[in-house]
Amino acid sequence: MTGFIDTVVVGGGAMGSAAAYALARRGTEVALFERFGPGHVQGASHGASRNFNLSYGDAVHLRMLERALPAWRELEAVTGRRLLDQVGIVNHGRIPDLDRIAGLLPEFGFEAELLPAEEAGRRWPGIRFDGQVLHTPQAGRLDADAAVAAFQSAAAALGASVNHHARVVDIRILDDDRARIELQRTDAAGEPRGDREVIECRRLVVTLGAWTAKLLGGRIALPQLTVTQEQPAHFAEREPEAASPWPGFNHAPDAAHSRYGYWRSPVYGMQTPGQGIKAGWHGVGPVTDPDARSFVSEAGQLEALRRYVREWLPGADPDDFTEISCTYTTTVDSAFVIDRVGPVAVGAGFSGHGFKFTPVVGELLAGLTEGAGAPPVFSLSR
Repeated sequence: MTGFIDTVVVGGGAMGSAAAYALARRGTEVALFERFGPGHVQGASHGASRNFNLSYGDAVHLRMLERALPAWRELEAVTGRRLLDQVGIVNHGRIPDLDRIAGLLPEFGFEAELLPAEEAGRRWPGIRFDGQVLHTPQAGRLDADAAVAAFQSAAAALGASVNHHARVVDIRILDDDRARIELQRTDAAGEPRGDREVIECRRLVVTLGAWTAKLLGGRIALPQLTVTQEQPAHFAEREPEAASPWPGFNHAPDAAHSRYGYWRSPVYGMQTPGQGIKAGWHGVGPVTDPDARSFVSEAGQLEALRRYVREWLPGADPDDFTEISCTYTTTVDSAFVIDRVGPVAVGAGFSGHGFKFTPVVGELLAGLTEGAGAPPVFSLSR
C-alpha cells in the first residue's frame, strides 16, 4: 500500500530540520525522515559550537546573515532554548579584503572594528594575533545540537511529523509534481524493523549532507560533492575561570612565508563552554565514505593542529585535548546547492560554512517547493 504526504524532507540534520519547520509554518503537511537517532554524531550537525561569522565580502551572504540573526532569535523565543551567544569573532592573518569587508559590514547593519594586533592581544590574551584584526561584536557562537533539536520541536509543535530511525533507501521521480520514496524503519542499532514503506509526495526536499550523492546520484545532475572527515579538537583552557569569554576566531596564513609551512589551511575556532577551546583546520580532512568512517584523526594533521595551538593560542593547552570528528560536504567553489528540479528540492554542499545560515536555508528550501527561487549562485546548473 502506498501512502501520500504533501511534502517529505529526507535528512534531519540542521538544514532538513529547518526546512521542516519553515514548511510547517506555512501550513504545509510535512514529514521529516532521519536515518539516525536524535543528537547522533554521524554527520555534520552535531556538537555544541559553530561560529556565527559575519565577515563575508559579498551581498548574497550578507543579506542572508541580515535575515539569519533575527531568525535565530525568533527560534529561541519560540522554543525557549538558548542558541546564539554573541561573544564576537576576531579575524586576522593574511586576509587581503579585510579593510573592504570592514567597510561593507555596516551597510548590512553589522558593526566592524579594525584593531592592531597589540590592542587585540590586550583584550583577548588567550590568542596571539597576526597583523590587523577585524572584530565583529555581533558575531558569536551557535549551539548546533540545541539548534537541531529546536527546529525539530518547533516543527512538531506546528504539526510536522518528525521521524528518527527512518532511512529513505530509494527515491523515484514520477513527474514534475510527484515523487516516491521507499522507507525502512530501523531500531536503535540501525537494523531493519518491519517491512519497507512506500510514500508518494508532491514535493521532496533532500538535505542529506554526506549522503546526498549516494541517494540522488543518477537521478539528478549534481555538482561535484567531496565528502571529507574533519578532525578539530577541544583544547583545555589554561584559565577556565577567566571572567571574559573568548571570541570566536578565524586565522588565515601567508602562503609565501615559511613559518606557516606546517599549516594545512586557515584555522577556525571558538570557546565551547565546558569543553575547552575548539580549533580546527578548514576543509582539508581525508576524503571519506560516510558509511565507512574511521572517526580517527590523521596523525600528521593532529600534530600540526597541536603545534598551531602551542604557537598561536597561549590560553589553551596543546597537550590536553579531546578529538572531534565530523564531515564536510564541499563543492568545488564552496558555494551551496539550493535548487529544485521537478518535484525535488536539494540543499547540499554547505562546505563547512553553512550552519550560521540554517534558518534562511530552511526558508529558501520551503520557498522552492512553492515555486520561489533561490540566489543563482546556489543553482545546480551554475
